Amino acid sequence: MLREIHEHIVSDLQQSARTDTVFVVTAVLFNLIVLGINWGVASQAGDGARSPQNDWILALLIFAALLINFFSIRALLAGHDTRKKLISGLILMYQDNNVEKYYDPSLLDSLGTRYKLFVAVLSSLAAIAIVVPLLERFLG
Repeated sequence: MLREIHEHIVSDLQQSARTDTVFVVTAVLFNLIVLGINWGVASQAGDGARSPQNDWILALLIFAALLINFFSIRALLAGHDTRKKLISGLILMYQDNNVEKYYDPSLLDSLGTRYKLFVAVLSSLAAIAIVVPLLERFLG
């Protein structure tokens, strides 16, 4: 039974890693696409081709970027909590079976650092995807 529980926890950890990867990659790609589209729309305004449609597109994509990044970051934080609980369970299982020396508990700390870096990357890209086109629109 212990082996099945271990395999189940490891399987859940792998699924969590795949889900986190999907959220990070999707958010990064979305931010880059929004940056490109918004830059193009904002550049047209800088060239004297200001139109309400372009402003609506810019506003809508900024709102979408905020929403997608908010949901992606929330999903990453939920994934972090899930992984932390699963790894804590593994550590307890290893302690109960006197094999904990093979699994360094400090991995939980590095897990937290990794998620903070993911959030920092997504937040930075979102800020760039929003601020750069706005600067071009209003200062360019």
